[in-house]
Amino acid sequence: MGNIGVPPSVVVVEARPAPSATRRRRRARDARWLWALRPLSVVLVLVAWEWYGRHTNPILFTYPTAIARAGIALAMHGDLTRPTVQSMSVLGWGLGLSIVVGVALGLAMGRSRVIDGLLDVPFNALYATPLVALVPVIVLWVGFGPNAKVLVVFLFAVFAILFSTARGVREVDSQLIEVARSYLATEVGLWKDVVLPSALPYIVTGIRLAVGRALVGVIIAEFYTSIGGFGYLIVTYANTFQTAKVFVPVVILMSLGVGLTAALELLERQLAPWKRKEEQRT
Repeated sequence: MGNIGVPPSVVVVEARPAPSATRRRRRARDARWLWALRPLSVVLVLVAWEWYGRHTNPILFTYPTAIARAGIALAMHGDLTRPTVQSMSVLGWGLGLSIVVGVALGLAMGRSRVIDGLLDVPFNALYATPLVALVPVIVLWVGFGPNAKVLVVFLFAVFAILFSTARGVREVDSQLIEVARSYLATEVGLWKDVVLPSALPYIVTGIRLAVGRALVGVIIAEFYTSIGGFGYLIVTYANTFQTAKVFVPVVILMSLGVGLTAALELLERQLAPWKRKEEQRT
């Protein structure tokens, strides 16, 4: 019996990767380029800032190396310790309270039309109000102590979390809820297995937006209430034209905001890995 060969009419086609696999590899390559561009952009900004600052009047502007020297000097003399503790305490309490209250009210507004109808207009009115204009009134009500600062930070941050959480609850797929109810899921099980996991990316996004607003609220609160923390440093050194020292707390707060935002992005990937998989499939 002779060897059986491949018929001439059969064409051997080289296997090619599926389009989805090609898109995933292209997306992974683009992500690596993106992570490489981020530090490059920081370096370019610092170089341009250094060059421009060295050619500008030091009373009007400064440059990164001068800020670094000023920060080291302040740290060595202990002038940063107490303001840092004061500002971080206000930020922690204000942002923490805004997360608890914003998530709780956002979940309630997203699931209940009655609660949403009662709270939507007042909260939108407060959100549209320039909060800086309310700081003197808050001082009259609460006083000049740390409670006023915490309240200011809370008001700056809470609405971003509240509205983002409420939208996340409203965006939950109705088919998932119907399937869960068809399996006789309780209200607690529905919240735990469907509503909260689906709304989680929106909640984290709201907290990320609230971080920047809370940092702004810290400085504004320290300007308008009892002077202390980083606000005290900025006012003191600005009045004495020590520009490099003015930028030290500004750079610290800016770095803190970037770090918290990056940490929240990592947390979102850990808590909601399915979102990343859905983005990769699209």
